[in-house]
Amino acid sequence: MSAFTRHTLSIGLSALLLAATAQAELAKGAAAPDFNTEASLGGKRFQYSLNEALSHGPVVLYFYPAAFTSGCTVEAHLFAEATDKFKALGATVIGVSGDDIEKLQRFSVSECRSKFPVAADGDRKIMKAYDAVMIPGTSYASRISYVITPDHKVWYSYNAMAPDQHVSNTLKALEAWKAAGH
Repeated sequence: MSAFTRHTLSIGLSALLLAATAQAELAKGAAAPDFNTEASLGGKRFQYSLNEALSHGPVVLYFYPAAFTSGCTVEAHLFAEATDKFKALGATVIGVSGDDIEKLQRFSVSECRSKFPVAADGDRKIMKAYDAVMIPGTSYASRISYVITPDHKVWYSYNAMAPDQHVSNTLKALEAWKAAGH
């Protein structure tokens, strides 16, 4: 294969990946699909219910590609560090990926620092409901964060593969929601 052919193939694959990761996440005001799934907090398995969590206040639902990868580790650390700020705003956090529950049990302790739960979505039903599948046919989620209000509506969504702004943006969105009298 010539250098030109390899370069052209590389450009084509890059364009395909960019197109595949361009998401049309749920818009502000959209109904947030309810879900129940297996999750882990501090290495302990439990059944997570979005409906139940929303009965206590807003939920920050964030999708991430895969536990123990560099960007997902950074993002989990940032969410763990900000847990008290989310609690002060009356919100809880849940991370969702296509990883199996055994892997998430370890991730919930080491990277999430036992501060918030992470949920398994091996069949990608939750990812599909939230337009968060990275590449169709894979188990990887796009990096999308949502703020969901107790009335089961999307207040805010943020879609970026870089992990560094998801926490600050969702905190700002929660502050705006509170300032709006909620």
